[in-house]
Amino acid sequence: MSDAVAVIWDDAMLEYDLGGDHPLHPIRLELTIALARTLGVFEAPAITRLAPIVADEELLHRIHTPAYIDAVKRAPHDPYGAGHGLGTPDNPIFDRMHEASSLIVGGSIQAAEWVWSGKGDHAANIAGGLHHAMADNASGFCVYNDPALAISWLLGQGAQRIAYVDVDVHHGDGVQAAFYDDPRVLTISLHQSPLSLFPGTGFPEETGRGAGIGTSINVALPPRTDDGGWLRAFHSVVPSALRAFAPDVLVSQCGCDAHRDDPLADLALSIDGQRASYGAMHDLAHEICDGRWLILGGGGYGLIRCVPRAWTHLLAIVGGRPVDPETTIPAEWLEDVHKRKLRAIPPTRMTEDESAAYTPWEPGGADAIDAAIQRTRRASFPLLGLDPDDPRD
Repeated sequence: MSDAVAVIWDDAMLEYDLGGDHPLHPIRLELTIALARTLGVFEAPAITRLAPIVADEELLHRIHTPAYIDAVKRAPHDPYGAGHGLGTPDNPIFDRMHEASSLIVGGSIQAAEWVWSGKGDHAANIAGGLHHAMADNASGFCVYNDPALAISWLLGQGAQRIAYVDVDVHHGDGVQAAFYDDPRVLTISLHQSPLSLFPGTGFPEETGRGAGIGTSINVALPPRTDDGGWLRAFHSVVPSALRAFAPDVLVSQCGCDAHRDDPLADLALSIDGQRASYGAMHDLAHEICDGRWLILGGGGYGLIRCVPRAWTHLLAIVGGRPVDPETTIPAEWLEDVHKRKLRAIPPTRMTEDESAAYTPWEPGGADAIDAAIQRTRRASFPLLGLDPDDPRD
């Protein structure tokens, strides 16, 4: 249990708005904060809410090139000459793009500072988790890579070993690329197979480069993987790898687009399965990192039925007062959704009535999920001194 937790939020974060009907619509954040508020999540004694500050350019340079930062700043005034992946359907240009993106980064740095300084165990920035941005270009709805920048900041403060666990349905390619040859950072990504989903990377054989060999782990899961299969994969890889690496801090990218109704991907998790994954990461942070846990958002495009419930559960777990899955969603929140005239039918409870049970992995399994687990373990576990065929590792 944690006694001091920071949640970074300000309505100014809604200005990261890619416009129109873009899937990364800020309403998903607005409705999450509203649902968490109406359910009393922020009344937990452990939680302190902090407004973000804007990250300065010196900090951005830790990951991004000066030419790219200049392009982001210039893009709203010169949309046809921006380049660097800007001005595409995935990454449209919007007003104050640099300022809005820098605020997201600043929130993640504040969360990192809270954890590293010892002010508290956990800190969350659900507006963060923009894990696809590369050093010199925007990608996958992401302008600046706040997870990579927060990790780089922690390393600059003296952290010796940082583990990054990414449960977004898309491979955490930008964070992996930033630290692919750095032995101080372990990146673990569980995602839909790159054979069937953007960004087309994240094969198990991507294990690092040079001094960083063994510090990139990828679990590529087949389409339609459900709660039981996903949780079996998580528990067969993540705890053993974290224990072997022994990080000072756990950073989690908690994209919830692995949900079964997400319009951009093909995994099949329920809200209950996602809630179970957040609880597992919380427990691992306390077991391995003395509770030092930095929590970021990410993808998630079920704007009404998925994201608000999933991340309200996440914030409640972070704050030490988990929401009972059987909880009825407050009428105040439902009325807000109805007034917005949104097309989706809003949920009425915080559960989807799934058990989130799973069968522990054993070597030699015949299905596609077991084959994916085995492929990851055989690619990565020997590099961490673990036995890929021993379920106790």
